[in-house]
Amino acid sequence: MHTAASTRGAPAIKPIALACAIVLSLSTGAVRAQDGNPSTVVITGARFPSVETLRPIGATVITQDDIRRAGVNDVNSAIRKIGGVFGRQSLDSSPDFALDLRGFGTNSAQNMVIMVDGVRLNENELANTVLSTIPIDTVERIEITRGGSSVLYGEGATGGIIQITTRRNVAGGLHGSVFAEGGSFHEHDLRAQLSQTAGNVSADIAVARQGSNNYRRNSDFDQTTASLNVQTRFTGGRAGIHIESARQDSRLPGSLSLAQFDADPRQASTPNDFGSLNTDRANVFAEYRLGAVDLAADLSHRERNVRSNYLSFGSNNAYDGRQDQFSPRARWLSDVGGMLNELVGGVDFTRWKRKTTASFSSADASQSSKAVYLRDELRFDPAHDGRIALGARHENFDKNVVDVVGGVAPEDRSQSQNAWEAQASYRVHPLVEVYAKAGQSYRVANVDENGYRSSADILKAQTSHDLELGTTLRHAPGDDSRTLTARVFRHRLDNEIFYDPTLNGGWGANTNLDPTERKGVEIDAEAALAAGWRASAHLQHVIAHFTDGPNAGRELALVPKNVVTARLAWVPGNGQSADVGVQWVDSQRYGGDFSNACGARIPSYTTLDARYSIKLGAWDVAATGLNLADRRYFSNAFSCKGGIYPSDGRQLKLSARYDF
Repeated sequence: MHTAASTRGAPAIKPIALACAIVLSLSTGAVRAQDGNPSTVVITGARFPSVETLRPIGATVITQDDIRRAGVNDVNSAIRKIGGVFGRQSLDSSPDFALDLRGFGTNSAQNMVIMVDGVRLNENELANTVLSTIPIDTVERIEITRGGSSVLYGEGATGGIIQITTRRNVAGGLHGSVFAEGGSFHEHDLRAQLSQTAGNVSADIAVARQGSNNYRRNSDFDQTTASLNVQTRFTGGRAGIHIESARQDSRLPGSLSLAQFDADPRQASTPNDFGSLNTDRANVFAEYRLGAVDLAADLSHRERNVRSNYLSFGSNNAYDGRQDQFSPRARWLSDVGGMLNELVGGVDFTRWKRKTTASFSSADASQSSKAVYLRDELRFDPAHDGRIALGARHENFDKNVVDVVGGVAPEDRSQSQNAWEAQASYRVHPLVEVYAKAGQSYRVANVDENGYRSSADILKAQTSHDLELGTTLRHAPGDDSRTLTARVFRHRLDNEIFYDPTLNGGWGANTNLDPTERKGVEIDAEAALAAGWRASAHLQHVIAHFTDGPNAGRELALVPKNVVTARLAWVPGNGQSADVGVQWVDSQRYGGDFSNACGARIPSYTTLDARYSIKLGAWDVAATGLNLADRRYFSNAFSCKGGIYPSDGRQLKLSARYDF
């Protein structure tokens, strides 16, 4: 779903023309290692790549090697299975589970920001960010930074930020791979990738076809993707373009009651419903170093077309949207009295628009936003990795909507919000590093939330006062083979934007809640146990509840208090490898249990997956198993003992990859 944003107060962006101008001027950007050595690149919290000493404070990193070893086939699975992020079963048979950082329940997608190569993927609607369209073979790195991040990334970043970096450095010559997989439920995955470097120009192309009948009846899924990345390097910088296209077709099995789930979790309640999603994205990037200043920018255009055919209800819906973004920025790395200082500033312009065609609506909705931000980070004691950072952001939003069929009179509203942050990190002992974060983050209601609200005016902006304390322990100085990171956090929210099913005579409506809070503990651990053996674990404990008003003390729904993820990898160096993962998710309240009156909870569950592979020359042959215990469970349910979307049963897969 999409719509075009208001142009009032925003620049008139013509993507193709402006893209060419940017590349020719060589004054905008993407990414670059500061010393020219690609192995030192680390995507930082400052929206620039940098050296390891300016890595994001408290981030979780997933590498290309981690992805290969675990055998995951899409970015969403990598974030869940390797990064330890909780995810709820998708509603449309796709692998795009609803990711949840820090317990935001049904609105988790609206409380975190997902970036791909510096471009924001979030939509201005109640929709999850689609990650399955990103070719997994092109992903170089995924960084998960939990906690408020609105200064650099704008609205909706209270839960955190997930940054996905696709391949930036292509080895010389011609390289590529082909991959084929088949498995249970007629699952199939065919992928091919080819890269070529000639002089200063490199190109990378990837195509894929994925599909499955899936676990439930009427839950077939089919997707075709293609991407092209071309870049050129020149003295002082580089420029290029990334194009991506995807076509999805899904059958929609609908939700079940608890009685139906117990009788047969594979059944479909809506055996004739289906839908489709087409997405196209183009991003032009370039960078240039002007003296001591790095100049960078991204210009992107995205189109999204959704078709939903709910024959069970006699409803056919169409949502056609587009979004343009332009993000120029600059960074100045300098020496201040022998201390490294990083000053980053930039502006973000976004235009979003969506046209709805349905029996209940013909809405034209749009939003434009303009933001300016500034962040300064000082490394004040290199011997102890002392760092302190301060930042601030101001953002304006213009919202417009008109819906003749839906009876909505033309609305034109403006909102503005501020964010700030203060961070510090210090190595108090050769083996112990401590850090602290404080700040204010925010989000504004999207078009769907304002379209069905409890108030006469648009919903108020949600603000969160964020606090986090953490420490990292190492086995030996400079040795990351054994690390333990622990964080305690608290988010105190005012005017949280949420759906209250008790409003509107029991029909429900979106509203601003009384004060709420998320608080808890997170632990990340990694250890090289012995030669060829490596273990990792992630734990999240979160309490999400009301802190004031008539609901004070009540829990928020669809938030498990505890999520534990652990993996054990065996890589002896003889061409064999094995990887085993387990995840335990605590019980949680049903999605509609706003008053905490339901006498049942979504049960806790444990899943087990494993993969074994062996290299035979240029071939890599693997066997993979998901939910090996064939556990019957569900992670998504929207009413007391109802609205259940069952999770997948056991799945076995065989694959072969050829690299050249």
